[in-house]
Amino acid sequence: MKYTTKIQIAGNDIAFYLTILLLLSLAVLLMGCSSNPNTAGAPPHADASQLQAGVAEIEITPPIGFRLAGYFNERISTGIHDPLKAKALVLRQGREEFLWVFCDLVGFSLHVTTNARAFASRQTGIPLSHIVIAATHSHTGPLFDDVRGDYFHQTAIEKNGKDPNETVNYPAFLTDQLVKVIIEAHAKVEPAELSVDITTQAGLPFNRRYHMKNGTVAFNPGILNSNIVGPAGPVDSDVSILVLKDLKSRKPIGGLTVFAMHCDTAGGTEISADYPFFLQEMLRKQFGPDYVSAFGAGTCGDLNHVDVSQRLPYNGFANCARLGNKIGETIVHDLPNLKTIDRPTLAVKSTTLTLPLQTATAEELAEAKARMPFLEDSRMDFATRVKTVKVLDLERMHSAQWPMEIQVFRLDSDTAIVCLPAELFVEFGLAIKKASPFKRTSVISICNDRPAYMPTLKAFQEGSYETINSRLKPGSGEIMVKTAIKLLNELKP
Repeated sequence: MKYTTKIQIAGNDIAFYLTILLLLSLAVLLMGCSSNPNTAGAPPHADASQLQAGVAEIEITPPIGFRLAGYFNERISTGIHDPLKAKALVLRQGREEFLWVFCDLVGFSLHVTTNARAFASRQTGIPLSHIVIAATHSHTGPLFDDVRGDYFHQTAIEKNGKDPNETVNYPAFLTDQLVKVIIEAHAKVEPAELSVDITTQAGLPFNRRYHMKNGTVAFNPGILNSNIVGPAGPVDSDVSILVLKDLKSRKPIGGLTVFAMHCDTAGGTEISADYPFFLQEMLRKQFGPDYVSAFGAGTCGDLNHVDVSQRLPYNGFANCARLGNKIGETIVHDLPNLKTIDRPTLAVKSTTLTLPLQTATAEELAEAKARMPFLEDSRMDFATRVKTVKVLDLERMHSAQWPMEIQVFRLDSDTAIVCLPAELFVEFGLAIKKASPFKRTSVISICNDRPAYMPTLKAFQEGSYETINSRLKPGSGEIMVKTAIKLLNELKP
């Protein structure tokens, strides 16, 4: 069944996107009032206070030879180190129900997530605004719905008559798989126990923006660079832990880890989930081989794993294993401290902002089109490559504004999870957590959409890579933070 043939959400038509969201949410609301109570979620005789949960995972690995995302050059996958997965977690309490899906991908387009959420909502009765599809931000997953991929694809067709590296319609395949895993997790919902905690993992994330002696701020300035003065921003060492147990067997069935550190360790051309794969393997040693280990990317737009003060290898699967195992060990060590949510009060608040996009002049657009054929030319400096892709992407978005959906999920009076689109700087996550009225607040980025980086106003003034590779106008991130805090306060019992 090809769900994507039924609804096509145009990535360049924001008014249409917002209309579809409104209509779908209304449709699901009406479904919840229908005569079939199971369509709306809970069984007719379910205990309204009883927490229920379901988990599932499905493979989303593209064929070997598919282009890889994450960089500005064309990378062709040469093998599969570990399969990519989409992992779904459903939580239900009475008539309240929400669902998260976490995928081993660098990011999503609205085209994919809107289609998948719409059909999943229709099949399960879960309101569309209660569904999140998030990316782990792995840089060794497929390139799709991207201006670079479009260019490489078209160039291959012009040269060969076909594109040997794009043998499947990956967005359509991914959409189908997302709907399938959501339906499966929803069908598995059973009484469950939920435990949570937030511990810390020091010494792994580093702010990758540095003040330099010449007064500038540089992105990844190099190991042992003598011109470094110090980091230009903070880090977030929180490790948010959520574990679900089947109430009858007392066996852990799945869970979620949220950590703020770029998922860009593997490098190379093998398909991989990066360090979350090794985190999964560590947790499966603890909980069993069927444990569904989902990973949420914290606000890590300016954070990575590179310690510039030490000359150590920082890429490759040995480093993926080191990072994943370290986080896993921290979680296992903290298991005795997990707090069981005895009185869950599931609730959701969400809103969709329309925030202004940056604009490109006709001259900039003409220059970008002229430069695109030379994107991989070593003589083109990195900043020019970044700006070239950005300008063409803004043209592809074909709008002056962009929808940015803010979702806040309450688990109980002490615990909330905030889900935001884009690659947000760490300061945004820290600000939300500091202002939150909840004792435990987790912030997940790259949810439902990835319109590149979301730097702070301060970072925009400082410049460097992330500000060049941003799409929304300065101040957009601060608006998102205020909105998230407002929703958190509205959800606080």
